[in-house]
Amino acid sequence: QVQLVESGGGLVQAGGSLRLSCAASGSIFNINIMGWYRQAPGKQRELIAALTSGGTARYADSVRGRFTISRGNAKNTLYLQMNSLKPEDTAVYYCNAERFSVNYWGKGTLVTVSS
Repeated sequence: QVQLVESGGGLVQAGGSLRLSCAASGSIFNINIMGWYRQAPGKQRELIAALTSGGTARYADSVRGRFTISRGNAKNTLYLQMNSLKPEDTAVYYCNAERFSVNYWGKGTLVTVSS
């Protein structure tokens, strides 16, 4: 089992920045990939950034160049640095981890970007 807890969400003005954190605990060894998803009101949850255990990152087109995904040195914390935020970035942001083809989710953290 893997437990994930997100933090760092909040209210920010357009153009501002936030850094989300995801603390992973439990059986964190052999996690293949970790990522950040978001779900805006009335929309489906979407993958916005992912990071493999080998360090390869990929981004959705909507956030590429503005968001950066990274892991802490202890490998048990995942970050999402979000810059140049836009109102359309408003959503609940979820941390995800895949281990042996099982997906684990945090409960999410709300990011609201005001115009």
